[in-house]
Amino acid sequence: MILEIADIRIQPGQNAAFEEAIQRGLDTVIGRAQGFKGAKVNRGIESPERYILQVFWDTLEDHTVHFRGGPLFPLWRGTVGPFFAAPPVVEHFDLVTKS
Repeated sequence: MILEIADIRIQPGQNAAFEEAIQRGLDTVIGRAQGFKGAKVNRGIESPERYILQVFWDTLEDHTVHFRGGPLFPLWRGTVGPFFAAPPVVEHFDLVTKS
């Protein structure tokens, strides 16, 4: 399983609208993607306009090829992109240990 981490910064004062939009996007767009296994969203305490999105994928290609290169990605970006203060920083991780 692959973990995608997206570090998202939104425009000030948009928290409630962004949180509704990202939940809607997860439920209606990413949730339909090939290899999608689940997701979590956390809001920063010291920086409330910062969010960490964790998405769990079967394979790296499920995210980088099938989702990002497919028809769902523009729908996702259309839902959450208007809130971004800057493009998200995205990285992928392999599971090393499990407890």
